Amino acid sequence: MLVPTKDRVAVFQYLFREGVIVAKNDTQLKSHPDLADVRNLYVIKLMDGFVVNGYVRKTYAWQHHYYYITNEGIEYLRDYLHLPASIVPATLKRSARFARSEQVRDDRPSRGRGRGRGRGFGRGGRGAPRGGDRGGGSYRS
Repeated sequence: MLVPTKDRVAVFQYLFREGVIVAKNDTQLKSHPDLADVRNLYVIKLMDGFVVNGYVRKTYAWQHHYYYITNEGIEYLRDYLHLPASIVPATLKRSARFARSEQVRDDRPSRGRGRGRGRGFGRGGRGAPRGGDRGGGSYRS
């Protein structure tokens, strides 16, 4: 499919910046929700071509296509968009909040397995397994 160059570059830049792109399975949409000037059909067809070449990995769920960039795709887009090696997609960056929470967690002593709901949870309340009639007989007898 012939895709205008400006739309192709916009899709590639978005994919490289975010590391993932989502497209609704609706080829009649006039524009992609994240890329205002690009038709949704162009996004789907460009990404399908990338799947064939192994540049993205595709998942489909709930009427949406999810495309995740691979290492080969990162290399290809760096060459295509003329980007330096220091720029990486957002999916490969570690968030500052996550890194900080690991440091805090290392300083605290271990507090066991968690708060839980006590010993009897799921076992009848007193440690005994839940069962039917205690006499062993059937209720229909």
